[in-house]
Amino acid sequence: SPLRWIAATVIPVIVVSWGHSKKSLSTSGALLAIIVGFILTLAHYSFFLCLLAFFISSSKATKYKQDVKRGFEDDFKEGGQRNWLQVLCNGGMALELSLLYLLDIGCADLPVDFRHQYRASWLGVAVLGALSCCNGDTWASELGSVLARGDPFLITTFQSVPRGTNGGVTAVGLISSFVGGLVIGVAYFCGIIMSAAASDLVAAPSQATVILVGGLGGLLGSVVDSILGASLQFSGTDVTTGKIVEVARDGVVPISGKMVLDNHSVNLISSILTALFLPKVALALGL
Repeated sequence: SPLRWIAATVIPVIVVSWGHSKKSLSTSGALLAIIVGFILTLAHYSFFLCLLAFFISSSKATKYKQDVKRGFEDDFKEGGQRNWLQVLCNGGMALELSLLYLLDIGCADLPVDFRHQYRASWLGVAVLGALSCCNGDTWASELGSVLARGDPFLITTFQSVPRGTNGGVTAVGLISSFVGGLVIGVAYFCGIIMSAAASDLVAAPSQATVILVGGLGGLLGSVVDSILGASLQFSGTDVTTGKIVEVARDGVVPISGKMVLDNHSVNLISSILTALFLPKVALALGL
């Protein structure tokens, strides 16, 4: 309908303009975010609300206790401003799935109901998985690193490692990833309740389960990200600054991982794997 096209055009522009003014997005990141927001809003209002929840909550988490993070992050950026590459790696899988949703299902705000709407439900939960993974991982790394009292342990060896090490996890971080995923699940649930047809909701199973699925997506995505980071992403301590770096060079003491992937590619691969697996979780939970 014309109203949906207007909403898909205007709302992302307003949100992205706000994010750009708050320096949460660079100019290149803002331009790509408008495109991502347009496609997700056009496909399903729940997709847009998930993207909005991810953008706002992850930006707040990134800016939390910045003075502490500055002490151990070599690539620390004031305000955590995201450029086009970060937007693509965090939102690329959700964008691709939303395009598939538009081509296969169209502009339809359907509830998660694998029995009656299998393809729409599979693609919808996959989008939920991609975004809950990114939000859960952001919450785990940005909040877990400053809220945890002790040093993290490497997820592959369980050995204690310095804060900021790729693949290092804490109990606080894992809980944060689950809560971060729940936030995306709540956003998806709200979109369904507000926009799905009453007849579809009556025929579908309880949509409250979607919130739990989002939480599990956040936790799963964070664990996958940590395993990839611990094994395929280099971490070392710069002997001069004492900060954690991701490039092996003279003056850097290795901690873990190989120089195969960088942080952007780890985020992208994690979101892809979580998006592909989470529909199975939703099916197992009776959706």
